[in-house]
Amino acid sequence: MSDYRKAVKRIEVSVGDSVRILRELQEMSQNDLAAATGIPQSTISAIENDRVRLGVERAKVLAKALRCHPAVLVFPGWDVEHESAA
Repeated sequence: MSDYRKAVKRIEVSVGDSVRILRELQEMSQNDLAAATGIPQSTISAIENDRVRLGVERAKVLAKALRCHPAVLVFPGWDVEHESAA
């Protein structure tokens, strides 16, 4: 961990952005993710474009397919250090 450095720049990421970013990092198309989750590709597109709310159950299904914790999708902008100080 000695090579670890905090990011210098932070950007705001929406729930849809987090789904898209993680999907792309897994080198999956929307159709691949649809096949892996049973969620229609059109719904995945709508989630990624923030036209449809993710919801807890969808977050669980998507997180399993994207190999991440559901909170990563639901709370993409959560700042642990800032929030724990409050």
